Amino acid sequence: MNEAMTDLARQMAAAADSMMGGAKRPTLPFDPFALAEASGKMAMSLAARPADLMAVQMAAAQQWGDYWQKMLSGEAGDAPRDRRFRHADWQEDPYFRSLRDAYLLASEQMREVVSLADGDESAQAMSRFLLDQYLNAISPANYAMTNPDVVERTLETRGANLVGGFANFLEDVMSGKGIVQRRTDPNAFEKGKTIAATPGEVVFENDLFQLIQYSPASDKVAAEPLLYVPPLVNRFYMIDLDPSQSFVKWLVEEGRTVFVISWVNPGEAHKNKGVSDYVVDGIVTAAETVKKRTGEAPDLFSFCLGGTLVAIALAYLAAEKRANLVNSATLIGSLVDFSDMRDWSAFVHEGHLDALEDHLEGQGFIDSLELQRLFAAMRANDLIWSSVINHYLLDKPAPPSDLLYWFEDGARIPAAFLKSYNRDLLFNNKLAEPAGFEVNGTPIDLAKIKTPMMVIALKDDHVSAWDAVYRGARQIGAEFILGGSGHNAGVINPPSRNKHGYWTGGKTLPDEADAWLAKAKQNEGSWWPHWTGWLDSKGSGKTVAARKIQDGIEPAPGHYVNMP
Repeated sequence: MNEAMTDLARQMAAAADSMMGGAKRPTLPFDPFALAEASGKMAMSLAARPADLMAVQMAAAQQWGDYWQKMLSGEAGDAPRDRRFRHADWQEDPYFRSLRDAYLLASEQMREVVSLADGDESAQAMSRFLLDQYLNAISPANYAMTNPDVVERTLETRGANLVGGFANFLEDVMSGKGIVQRRTDPNAFEKGKTIAATPGEVVFENDLFQLIQYSPASDKVAAEPLLYVPPLVNRFYMIDLDPSQSFVKWLVEEGRTVFVISWVNPGEAHKNKGVSDYVVDGIVTAAETVKKRTGEAPDLFSFCLGGTLVAIALAYLAAEKRANLVNSATLIGSLVDFSDMRDWSAFVHEGHLDALEDHLEGQGFIDSLELQRLFAAMRANDLIWSSVINHYLLDKPAPPSDLLYWFEDGARIPAAFLKSYNRDLLFNNKLAEPAGFEVNGTPIDLAKIKTPMMVIALKDDHVSAWDAVYRGARQIGAEFILGGSGHNAGVINPPSRNKHGYWTGGKTLPDEADAWLAKAKQNEGSWWPHWTGWLDSKGSGKTVAARKIQDGIEPAPGHYVNMP
């Protein structure tokens, strides 16, 4: 029945197209009918399980009885670990505490109901996603009269914060980019001076990337150079933020020769650039250039999608009998097995893929703003609603944040790349199959990789769940460590800050990630020195004279990183 209704809706949309005289309707990068179908299936599934629903209702009645008993007795209980409710009044004031606890209880009960529904992983993920968007939106923290921070500031300013916040809202709407565009001060940093500022030179470029080599900070350097491969969706300089926490600067000062790929921001001309192009003309070409310049095979390190591409590149080099081009490889927060996408499964659906491909056909790429909105929706409380509160209700200026500045400095992804990545890797998980994926017509097999590999997961990662990253490490025979914090912040962890910590557990990886963690050793501070120690163990142990740059094309960070 739901499928029939969805088909009818699509036929009506097609009829509307024809009524427009062949004019192309604006496209969406997702299929709203797939969302409607998932919701319908959830409702039908729940309706078919009255006994389970009755059990949930009985439990809910008991929970609400306990709630009212606590409210009337004045019992505060323990404060939840939820950053939305940090103000003391959420715990100490009965009015705000009752709002908070009622909201959290109702949210928990609604999620419990949705979890009862049957359906495939994608349909369940879509249902959870839609529910989470609703629950995040109705949080009492998001409204002026039910947020103690806003009430307090309104009394202090005599309402001026609400007037100024509404002006901010109008300004954002008039910008044409939608609301909540100022999570950080866009003028707080300047590339090449206060961010992405480690001295270096662009030493090679083609139509896909510029290769940056950083100037040495020591007389001697490790023989093996480092080559960083970033994801396509953001610029390279997450590892070269403010100098006080720049990964690149730290590595250079530790006596490493560091090269970085700075991807082009693709436009219509790059429409047909696919995964193979980024692997061969991107990563392989960069590794060849580094080896030619230094005389040594580089140690690759990579992040997120960049790590997936590195794994593909290593398998391709193995198939081409050229594995000696790379000395070792490190994948940080990267997936190579997409069998369990968690909440991201909501977007790995045939209907969404069809809609996205139709959308891509019209413009040749996915726009960075569309990608940022997707990532923001997956972390709505941190990346949307906190900004609504600060910017529109409290009228506070956006604080300077080098990490958020980088996050908002997005880049496009070509149509051909995204089609192949979504269909072949995310949807069909072809990397998990022997010879399931091809690079320039060459079948590749990740199991054939013999290059020494390290995989680093982040414990609170919302993009690449750490146990999914762990599973990939087992499949490719890599060594594994687990860093603290989340997908981005867990990478930027300078030893001087002594934050987050990390877990190590030896070379043997049991079947289950939780079994590994139960026996792993928890270490204080940053994983960076542990990782460079691993690099030393895979290298020659030799040092050479610092590699000074005599033939730079232009100073770092180059002009690709500034492309609009």
